[in-house]
Amino acid sequence: MPRIEFSRNVIFRPEQMLALVADMKSYPGFVPNCTGMEINRENGNTQLARMEINFGPVSQSYTSRVFIDPKELSVHSKALDGPFSYLDSKWTFVPNGQGTRVELLIDFEIANPLIAAIAEPAFAAKQNEIMDAFMDEAKKRYS
Repeated sequence: MPRIEFSRNVIFRPEQMLALVADMKSYPGFVPNCTGMEINRENGNTQLARMEINFGPVSQSYTSRVFIDPKELSVHSKALDGPFSYLDSKWTFVPNGQGTRVELLIDFEIANPLIAAIAEPAFAAKQNEIMDAFMDEAKKRYS
């Protein structure tokens, strides 16, 4: 049910931002609460990514099918299991002058209604922090 949209302007090229988001193995090093990532190539530009996240004493993991589209400059991910009824996210990298407008759309619902009442607002709020972490990592890599 929650649908969240973010955008940021950065001075880096769209291809650089695509490469950063597509580098899922590095997420535990900079994405808040991400403590593990396992990647298996499915075929071509499609991968299966199993992410482990920790929130205090609670640890969850889930698998997503991730499609990286270098022509469209986008990364689209759909959760296949885990605590979500659905989790669909799409990063898009739009050329903007000498830089890029980074857009992130997240649409999700937590499966357990009791947990959802508490966790959905917290998960939604955490996404802004995650977007900022990607922007900070871009500065470290590309400045």
